[in-house]
Amino acid sequence: MASKSTEAVELTESDAAVLDDETSAQLPHHSFLSRLYTGTGAFEVIGRRRMWYVISGVIVAISIAAILVRGFTFGIDFAGGTKVSFPRGDTQVSQVEDVFRQTLGSGPESVVIVGSGSSATVQIRSEHLTNDQTEQLRNALFDKFQPKGPDGKPSKQAISDSAVSSTWGGQITKKAVIALVVFLVLVSLYITVRYERYMAISALASLVFDLVVTAGVYALVGFEVTPATVIGFLTILGFSVYDSVIVFDKVEENTHGFQHTTRRTYAEWANLAVNQTFMRSINTSLISVLPVVALLVVAVWLLGVGTLKDLALVQLVGIIVGTYSSIFFATPLLVTLRERTELVRTHTRRVMRRRSPAKSASKAAEPTSESASAGDEPKKITAASAPSKPAPGARPAGGRHARPTGKRNR
Repeated sequence: MASKSTEAVELTESDAAVLDDETSAQLPHHSFLSRLYTGTGAFEVIGRRRMWYVISGVIVAISIAAILVRGFTFGIDFAGGTKVSFPRGDTQVSQVEDVFRQTLGSGPESVVIVGSGSSATVQIRSEHLTNDQTEQLRNALFDKFQPKGPDGKPSKQAISDSAVSSTWGGQITKKAVIALVVFLVLVSLYITVRYERYMAISALASLVFDLVVTAGVYALVGFEVTPATVIGFLTILGFSVYDSVIVFDKVEENTHGFQHTTRRTYAEWANLAVNQTFMRSINTSLISVLPVVALLVVAVWLLGVGTLKDLALVQLVGIIVGTYSSIFFATPLLVTLRERTELVRTHTRRVMRRRSPAKSASKAAEPTSESASAGDEPKKITAASAPSKPAPGARPAGGRHARPTGKRNR
Protein backbone atom coordinates (compact mmCIF):
# COMPACT_ATOMS: atom_id res chain seq x y z
CA MET A 1 0.00 0.00 0.00
CA ALA A 2 2.84 2.38 0.78
CA SER A 3 4.39 1.85 -2.64
CA LYS A 4 1.07 2.49 -4.37
CA SER A 5 0.62 5.68 -2.37
CA THR A 6 4.08 6.83 -3.49
CA GLU A 7 3.18 6.10 -7.09
CA ALA A 8 0.01 8.14 -6.64
CA VAL A 9 2.04 11.14 -5.54
CA GLU A 10 4.39 10.77 -8.49
CA LEU A 11 1.45 10.48 -10.87
CA THR A 12 -0.06 13.64 -9.44
CA GLU A 13 3.26 15.47 -9.87
CA SER A 14 3.38 14.29 -13.49
CA ASP A 15 -0.10 15.58 -14.10
CA ALA A 16 0.83 18.87 -12.44
CA ALA A 17 3.88 19.13 -14.65
CA VAL A 18 1.70 18.69 -17.75
CA LEU A 19 -0.76 21.29 -16.45
CA ASP A 20 2.06 23.73 -15.66
CA ASP A 21 3.60 23.30 -19.09
CA GLU A 22 0.22 23.89 -20.74
CA THR A 23 -0.45 26.91 -18.55
CA SER A 24 2.96 28.47 -19.22
CA ALA A 25 2.88 27.79 -22.95
CA GLN A 26 1.46 31.25 -23.49
CA LEU A 27 4.29 33.03 -21.66
CA PRO A 28 6.62 33.41 -24.67
CA HIS A 29 3.91 35.64 -26.22
CA HIS A 30 4.23 38.06 -23.33
CA SER A 31 6.44 41.11 -23.75
CA PHE A 32 10.03 41.25 -22.61
CA LEU A 33 9.22 43.70 -19.83
CA SER A 34 6.28 41.58 -18.67
CA ARG A 35 8.44 38.48 -18.33
CA LEU A 36 11.15 40.51 -16.66
CA TYR A 37 8.71 42.01 -14.16
CA THR A 38 6.91 38.76 -13.29
CA GLY A 39 10.18 36.80 -12.81
CA THR A 40 8.87 33.66 -14.48
CA GLY A 41 12.29 32.15 -15.14
CA ALA A 42 12.13 32.91 -18.85
CA PHE A 43 15.69 34.25 -18.95
CA GLU A 44 18.35 31.56 -18.92
CA VAL A 45 21.27 32.87 -16.89
CA ILE A 46 22.63 29.83 -15.06
CA GLY A 47 22.33 27.57 -18.10
CA ARG A 48 24.59 29.94 -20.02
CA ARG A 49 27.06 30.53 -17.24
CA ARG A 50 30.05 29.55 -19.39
CA MET A 51 29.27 32.49 -21.65
CA TRP A 52 29.07 34.81 -18.63
CA TYR A 53 32.36 33.42 -17.33
CA VAL A 54 34.02 34.30 -20.64
CA ILE A 55 32.52 37.80 -20.66
CA SER A 56 33.56 38.38 -17.05
CA GLY A 57 37.05 37.06 -17.78
CA VAL A 58 37.45 39.47 -20.69
CA ILE A 59 36.30 42.40 -18.54
CA VAL A 60 38.76 41.47 -15.79
CA ALA A 61 41.60 41.04 -18.31
CA ILE A 62 40.97 44.50 -19.78
CA SER A 63 40.84 46.03 -16.31
CA ILE A 64 44.09 44.41 -15.20
CA ALA A 65 45.78 45.50 -18.45
CA ALA A 66 44.63 49.09 -17.87
CA ILE A 67 46.00 49.03 -14.33
CA LEU A 68 49.36 47.62 -15.42
CA VAL A 69 49.78 49.80 -18.52
CA ARG A 70 48.27 53.14 -17.51
CA GLY A 71 48.49 52.85 -13.74
CA PHE A 72 46.77 55.22 -11.32
CA THR A 73 47.06 58.97 -10.98
CA PHE A 74 47.36 59.42 -7.24
CA GLY A 75 46.15 62.67 -5.77
CA ILE A 76 48.24 64.98 -3.67
CA ASP A 77 46.88 63.42 -0.47
CA PHE A 78 48.51 60.10 -1.38
CA ALA A 79 51.62 61.08 -3.33
CA GLY A 80 52.41 64.35 -1.61
CA GLY A 81 53.38 67.60 -3.37
CA THR A 82 52.10 71.13 -3.87
CA LYS A 83 48.89 72.27 -5.53
CA VAL A 84 48.27 75.84 -6.70
CA SER A 85 44.92 76.96 -8.07
CA PHE A 86 43.29 80.20 -9.24
CA PRO A 87 40.25 81.31 -11.32
CA ARG A 88 40.76 80.52 -14.96
CA GLY A 89 39.46 83.59 -16.78
CA ASP A 90 40.98 83.39 -20.27
CA THR A 91 44.03 81.39 -19.16
CA GLN A 92 45.29 78.52 -21.30
CA VAL A 93 47.10 75.42 -20.02
CA SER A 94 50.16 76.04 -22.20
CA GLN A 95 50.54 79.57 -20.80
CA VAL A 96 50.51 78.29 -17.23
CA GLU A 97 53.10 75.65 -18.04
CA ASP A 98 55.36 78.30 -19.57
CA VAL A 99 55.10 80.55 -16.50
CA PHE A 100 55.84 77.65 -14.17
CA ARG A 101 58.88 76.57 -16.19
CA GLN A 102 60.29 80.09 -16.48
CA THR A 103 59.83 80.73 -12.74
CA LEU A 104 61.13 77.46 -11.25
CA GLY A 105 63.25 76.04 -14.07
CA SER A 106 61.22 72.82 -14.49
CA GLY A 107 57.74 71.89 -15.65
CA PRO A 108 54.78 71.01 -13.40
CA GLU A 109 53.49 67.48 -13.00
CA SER A 110 50.11 68.49 -14.36
CA VAL A 111 47.98 71.50 -15.20
CA VAL A 112 44.24 70.91 -15.51
CA ILE A 113 41.16 73.09 -15.87
CA VAL A 114 38.35 72.01 -13.59
CA GLY A 115 34.78 73.12 -14.17
CA SER A 116 33.40 75.43 -16.83
CA GLY A 117 32.25 78.98 -17.26
CA SER A 118 32.88 81.53 -14.55
CA SER A 119 33.46 78.79 -11.95
CA ALA A 120 36.33 77.19 -13.87
CA THR A 121 39.66 77.04 -12.07
CA VAL A 122 43.23 76.23 -13.07
CA GLN A 123 44.89 73.60 -10.86
CA ILE A 124 48.67 73.18 -10.94
CA ARG A 125 50.18 70.04 -9.47
CA SER A 126 53.92 69.74 -8.81
CA GLU A 127 56.46 68.16 -6.55
CA HIS A 128 56.76 69.56 -3.06
CA LEU A 129 57.80 73.24 -3.23
CA THR A 130 59.38 75.29 -0.50
CA ASN A 131 57.64 78.37 0.85
CA ASP A 132 59.92 80.65 -1.16
CA GLN A 133 59.27 78.71 -4.39
CA THR A 134 55.53 78.80 -3.80
CA GLU A 135 55.62 82.55 -3.21
CA GLN A 136 57.67 83.11 -6.38
CA LEU A 137 55.18 81.09 -8.39
CA ARG A 138 52.21 82.99 -6.96
CA ASN A 139 53.82 86.33 -7.83
CA ALA A 140 54.58 85.18 -11.37
CA LEU A 141 51.05 83.87 -11.91
CA PHE A 142 49.52 87.10 -10.60
CA ASP A 143 51.72 89.29 -12.80
CA LYS A 144 50.86 87.24 -15.88
CA PHE A 145 47.13 86.45 -15.50
CA GLN A 146 45.78 89.00 -12.96
CA PRO A 147 43.19 86.58 -11.49
CA LYS A 148 40.14 88.26 -10.00
CA GLY A 149 38.82 87.82 -6.49
CA PRO A 150 35.19 87.59 -5.34
CA ASP A 151 34.76 91.35 -5.76
CA GLY A 152 35.73 91.16 -9.43
CA LYS A 153 39.04 92.98 -8.96
CA PRO A 154 42.51 91.47 -9.53
CA SER A 155 43.74 90.00 -6.26
CA LYS A 156 46.72 87.90 -5.32
CA GLN A 157 44.55 86.25 -2.69
CA ALA A 158 42.64 84.55 -5.50
CA ILE A 159 45.67 82.27 -5.92
CA SER A 160 45.54 79.55 -3.29
CA ASP A 161 48.09 76.86 -2.52
CA SER A 162 48.28 73.70 -0.45
CA ALA A 163 51.14 71.34 0.32
CA VAL A 164 51.21 67.75 1.51
CA SER A 165 54.43 66.01 2.54
CA SER A 166 55.28 62.57 1.25
CA THR A 167 55.17 61.28 4.83
CA TRP A 168 51.57 62.40 5.23
CA GLY A 169 50.73 60.86 1.86
CA GLY A 170 52.21 57.56 3.01
CA GLN A 171 50.12 57.63 6.18
CA ILE A 172 46.94 58.29 4.19
CA THR A 173 47.74 55.39 1.86
CA LYS A 174 48.35 53.06 4.79
CA LYS A 175 45.06 54.01 6.44
CA ALA A 176 43.16 53.51 3.17
CA VAL A 177 44.58 50.02 2.76
CA ILE A 178 43.75 49.15 6.38
CA ALA A 179 40.17 50.39 5.92
CA LEU A 180 39.77 48.23 2.80
CA VAL A 181 41.20 45.13 4.49
CA VAL A 182 39.02 45.58 7.60
CA PHE A 183 35.94 45.96 5.41
CA LEU A 184 36.69 42.76 3.49
CA VAL A 185 37.35 40.82 6.71
CA LEU A 186 34.09 41.96 8.30
CA VAL A 187 32.12 41.15 5.17
CA SER A 188 33.76 37.73 4.96
CA LEU A 189 32.83 36.96 8.56
CA TYR A 190 29.23 38.06 8.08
CA ILE A 191 28.67 36.08 4.89
CA THR A 192 30.37 33.00 6.32
CA VAL A 193 28.15 33.08 9.42
CA ARG A 194 24.97 33.99 7.54
CA TYR A 195 25.34 31.59 4.61
CA GLU A 196 27.06 28.33 3.81
CA ARG A 197 30.66 28.38 2.62
CA TYR A 198 29.92 28.19 -1.12
CA MET A 199 27.83 31.34 -0.95
CA ALA A 200 30.59 33.03 1.04
CA ILE A 201 33.19 32.08 -1.58
CA SER A 202 30.97 33.31 -4.41
CA ALA A 203 30.18 36.61 -2.68
CA LEU A 204 33.86 37.30 -1.94
CA ALA A 205 34.85 36.44 -5.52
CA SER A 206 32.19 38.90 -6.67
CA LEU A 207 33.69 41.57 -4.39
CA VAL A 208 37.15 41.04 -5.90
CA PHE A 209 35.62 41.23 -9.38
CA ASP A 210 33.94 44.55 -8.56
CA LEU A 211 37.11 45.97 -7.04
CA VAL A 212 39.33 45.02 -9.99
CA VAL A 213 36.90 46.22 -12.67
CA THR A 214 36.16 49.52 -10.95
CA ALA A 215 39.88 50.14 -10.46
CA GLY A 216 40.47 49.29 -14.13
CA VAL A 217 37.88 51.83 -15.26
CA TYR A 218 39.49 54.42 -13.00
CA ALA A 219 42.87 53.70 -14.59
CA LEU A 220 41.39 54.01 -18.10
CA VAL A 221 39.69 57.32 -17.37
CA GLY A 222 42.74 58.71 -15.58
CA PHE A 223 40.95 60.43 -12.69
CA GLU A 224 43.00 61.15 -9.60
CA VAL A 225 42.82 58.66 -6.75
CA THR A 226 41.87 60.68 -3.69
CA PRO A 227 40.52 59.85 -0.21
CA ALA A 228 37.07 60.38 -1.72
CA THR A 229 37.86 57.58 -4.15
CA VAL A 230 38.62 55.21 -1.29
CA ILE A 231 35.33 56.13 0.37
CA GLY A 232 33.60 55.46 -2.92
CA PHE A 233 35.25 52.05 -3.18
CA LEU A 234 34.01 51.06 0.26
CA THR A 235 30.53 52.29 -0.63
CA ILE A 236 30.23 50.31 -3.86
CA LEU A 237 31.62 47.17 -2.21
CA GLY A 238 28.88 47.49 0.38
CA PHE A 239 26.34 47.84 -2.44
CA SER A 240 27.74 44.74 -4.12
CA VAL A 241 27.36 42.71 -0.92
CA TYR A 242 23.80 43.99 -0.51
CA ASP A 243 22.82 42.99 -4.05
CA SER A 244 24.45 39.56 -3.73
CA VAL A 245 22.68 38.95 -0.43
CA ILE A 246 19.32 39.70 -2.08
CA VAL A 247 19.91 37.09 -4.78
CA PHE A 248 21.37 34.53 -2.36
CA ASP A 249 18.39 34.93 -0.04
CA LYS A 250 16.09 33.96 -2.89
CA VAL A 251 18.34 31.08 -3.93
CA GLU A 252 18.36 29.82 -0.35
CA GLU A 253 14.57 30.08 -0.17
CA ASN A 254 14.02 28.27 -3.48
CA THR A 255 16.52 25.49 -2.81
CA HIS A 256 15.43 24.75 0.76
CA GLY A 257 14.83 20.99 0.81
CA PHE A 258 15.42 20.73 -2.94
CA GLN A 259 16.85 17.22 -2.54
CA HIS A 260 13.40 15.94 -1.56
CA THR A 261 11.77 16.97 -4.85
CA THR A 262 12.42 16.13 -8.49
CA ARG A 263 10.65 19.07 -10.08
CA ARG A 264 13.78 21.11 -10.82
CA THR A 265 17.51 20.70 -10.49
CA TYR A 266 19.52 22.93 -8.16
CA ALA A 267 20.70 24.98 -11.15
CA GLU A 268 17.14 25.48 -12.35
CA TRP A 269 15.98 26.62 -8.91
CA ALA A 270 18.89 29.08 -8.78
CA ASN A 271 18.03 30.37 -12.25
CA LEU A 272 14.44 30.93 -11.13
CA ALA A 273 15.75 32.87 -8.10
CA VAL A 274 17.81 35.11 -10.37
CA ASN A 275 14.76 35.81 -12.53
CA GLN A 276 12.65 36.57 -9.47
CA THR A 277 15.16 39.17 -8.25
CA PHE A 278 15.88 40.76 -11.64
CA MET A 279 13.45 43.66 -11.21
CA ARG A 280 14.47 44.30 -7.62
CA SER A 281 18.14 44.52 -8.62
CA ILE A 282 17.36 46.76 -11.59
CA ASN A 283 15.10 49.06 -9.56
CA THR A 284 17.66 49.31 -6.76
CA SER A 285 20.41 50.13 -9.25
CA LEU A 286 18.34 52.78 -11.03
CA ILE A 287 17.40 54.45 -7.78
CA SER A 288 21.06 54.48 -6.76
CA VAL A 289 22.41 55.59 -10.14
CA LEU A 290 20.15 58.60 -10.71
CA PRO A 291 21.45 60.74 -7.81
CA VAL A 292 25.01 59.68 -8.61
CA VAL A 293 24.60 60.83 -12.22
CA ALA A 294 23.15 64.10 -10.96
CA LEU A 295 26.12 64.47 -8.62
CA LEU A 296 28.53 63.80 -11.47
CA VAL A 297 26.83 66.38 -13.71
CA VAL A 298 26.84 69.01 -10.97
CA ALA A 299 30.47 68.28 -10.07
CA VAL A 300 31.83 68.38 -13.63
CA TRP A 301 29.74 70.95 -15.49
CA LEU A 302 28.48 73.29 -12.78
CA LEU A 303 30.70 73.42 -9.71
CA GLY A 304 33.94 71.95 -10.98
CA VAL A 305 34.61 70.27 -7.64
CA GLY A 306 37.20 67.53 -8.15
CA THR A 307 36.32 65.67 -4.95
CA LEU A 308 32.69 65.26 -5.99
CA LYS A 309 33.76 64.14 -9.44
CA ASP A 310 36.03 61.43 -8.06
CA LEU A 311 33.38 60.19 -5.64
CA ALA A 312 30.61 60.19 -8.25
CA LEU A 313 32.59 58.28 -10.89
CA VAL A 314 33.65 55.45 -8.61
CA GLN A 315 30.11 55.08 -7.30
CA LEU A 316 28.56 55.11 -10.78
CA VAL A 317 30.90 52.43 -12.10
CA GLY A 318 30.68 50.41 -8.89
CA ILE A 319 26.88 50.27 -8.85
CA ILE A 320 26.70 49.05 -12.44
CA VAL A 321 29.47 46.49 -11.97
CA GLY A 322 28.02 45.32 -8.64
CA THR A 323 24.63 44.67 -10.19
CA TYR A 324 26.20 42.72 -13.05
CA SER A 325 28.40 40.60 -10.80
CA SER A 326 25.64 39.62 -8.36
CA ILE A 327 23.49 38.25 -11.19
CA PHE A 328 25.88 37.07 -13.89
CA PHE A 329 28.93 36.10 -11.84
CA ALA A 330 28.23 35.38 -8.16
CA THR A 331 25.16 33.18 -8.64
CA PRO A 332 26.56 31.15 -11.59
CA LEU A 333 29.74 30.60 -9.56
CA LEU A 334 27.66 29.41 -6.61
CA VAL A 335 25.89 26.85 -8.83
CA THR A 336 29.20 25.66 -10.27
CA LEU A 337 30.62 25.11 -6.79
CA ARG A 338 27.48 23.37 -5.52
CA GLU A 339 27.35 21.05 -8.52
CA ARG A 340 30.70 19.65 -7.46
CA THR A 341 29.11 18.26 -4.28
CA GLU A 342 27.74 14.73 -4.16
CA LEU A 343 24.34 15.91 -2.90
CA VAL A 344 23.64 18.14 -5.90
CA ARG A 345 25.12 15.66 -8.40
CA THR A 346 22.93 12.84 -7.05
CA HIS A 347 19.83 15.03 -7.07
CA THR A 348 20.49 16.17 -10.63
CA ARG A 349 20.75 12.55 -11.78
CA ARG A 350 17.43 11.78 -10.05
CA VAL A 351 15.74 14.66 -11.84
CA MET A 352 17.14 13.59 -15.18
CA ARG A 353 15.99 9.99 -14.64
CA ARG A 354 12.51 11.15 -13.71
CA ARG A 355 12.32 13.14 -16.91
CA SER A 356 13.00 10.01 -18.96
CA PRO A 357 9.83 9.43 -21.06
CA ALA A 358 10.06 5.65 -20.86
CA LYS A 359 10.32 5.55 -17.08
CA SER A 360 7.60 8.11 -16.55
CA ALA A 361 5.24 6.29 -18.93
CA SER A 362 5.79 2.93 -17.21
CA LYS A 363 5.10 4.37 -13.79
CA ALA A 364 2.01 6.27 -14.87
CA ALA A 365 0.53 3.20 -16.68
CA GLU A 366 -0.22 1.45 -13.36
CA PRO A 367 -3.53 2.51 -11.73
CA THR A 368 -3.44 3.72 -8.14
CA SER A 369 -5.47 2.12 -5.38
CA GLU A 370 -7.70 5.16 -4.86
CA SER A 371 -8.36 5.72 -8.56
CA ALA A 372 -9.16 2.01 -9.01
CA SER A 373 -11.57 2.01 -6.09
CA ALA A 374 -13.26 5.10 -7.48
CA GLY A 375 -13.77 3.39 -10.82
CA ASP A 376 -11.58 5.85 -12.75
CA GLU A 377 -9.70 4.56 -15.73
CA PRO A 378 -5.88 4.68 -15.62
CA LYS A 379 -4.41 7.87 -17.04
CA LYS A 380 -2.43 7.29 -20.21
CA ILE A 381 0.85 9.15 -20.34
CA THR A 382 2.81 9.23 -23.55
CA ALA A 383 6.34 10.44 -24.20
CA ALA A 384 4.97 13.84 -25.15
CA SER A 385 3.31 14.28 -21.74
CA ALA A 386 6.15 12.80 -19.67
CA PRO A 387 7.72 15.11 -17.07
CA SER A 388 10.25 17.49 -18.58
CA LYS A 389 12.15 20.59 -17.60
CA PRO A 390 9.65 23.13 -16.19
CA ALA A 391 8.70 25.73 -18.75
CA PRO A 392 9.26 29.40 -17.85
CA GLY A 393 6.67 30.47 -15.33
CA ALA A 394 5.70 26.95 -14.25
CA ARG A 395 4.71 26.76 -10.61
CA PRO A 396 6.43 24.12 -8.52
CA ALA A 397 4.57 20.91 -7.85
CA GLY A 398 3.39 20.36 -4.31
CA GLY A 399 1.34 23.56 -4.09
CA ARG A 400 -2.28 23.75 -5.07
CA HIS A 401 -1.61 21.56 -8.13
CA ALA A 402 -0.49 18.50 -6.23
CA ARG A 403 -1.44 17.03 -2.89
CA PRO A 404 -0.39 13.63 -1.53
CA THR A 405 -3.92 12.19 -2.00
CA GLY A 406 -3.56 10.59 -5.40
CA LYS A 407 -6.43 12.73 -6.80
CA ARG A 408 -6.45 15.65 -9.17
CA ASN A 409 -7.84 18.91 -7.84
CA ARG A 410 -11.16 19.83 -9.27
